[in-house]
Amino acid sequence: MINENLKRVKDRINKAAGQVGRDIDDIILVCVTKEVGVPQIEEALSAGVTDIGENYIQDTVKKFNAIGKRVKWHFIGHLQTNKAKEAVGIFDLIHSVDSFRLAHQISRRAVKLGIAKEVLVEVKTSREATKYGIVPEEAPDLVEEMSVLPNLKITGLMTMAPIVDTPEESRPYFRKLRELAEAIAAKKIENVRMQWLSMGMTQDFEVAIEEGANMVRIGRAIFER
Repeated sequence: MINENLKRVKDRINKAAGQVGRDIDDIILVCVTKEVGVPQIEEALSAGVTDIGENYIQDTVKKFNAIGKRVKWHFIGHLQTNKAKEAVGIFDLIHSVDSFRLAHQISRRAVKLGIAKEVLVEVKTSREATKYGIVPEEAPDLVEEMSVLPNLKITGLMTMAPIVDTPEESRPYFRKLRELAEAIAAKKIENVRMQWLSMGMTQDFEVAIEEGANMVRIGRAIFER
């Protein structure tokens, strides 16, 4: 079932990419496993999954101990500053940095471990009160502040579109993130690369790809029967 679902998802990614003249190889599929057990994750790995996305540190520890570094680990949930220490030790890419305080904690831990930690800045393009992230107009200043922190690599932006009736309604929120990334890239800030646009989930990833996403976070479409 997982293998078949994964094939369908990849076909949809390929079709969406083709609509705008892009190559599927340029798009990273982050397989979201927040409510999925190790046996199912192993099945997904056997089907070719290379990137895993998790929302909670505590849930990830058991999975990480079982699976290890056979995959690239992505933290995609809200990260509290008191959990930054654990996150730095596990995750290859942290998608959800939305404050200088959190970035500072990640940097401190990365320095102690002697590693460079890759992060994305989470932007609240929808401005919903219930969502985490920094508002778009404050993002460039936060990126500039973060750029001087040691052992921290800022490599892009992340957003979540609001829940809407049709995927097409998500388009303005994804377009906003792409335009923001372009504006930040134009500043040529040292230690900052707008390499990744992490946006799009099961319900809207095709529109996100059309608007420039090169990292999509998909769970339900892979694991649901």
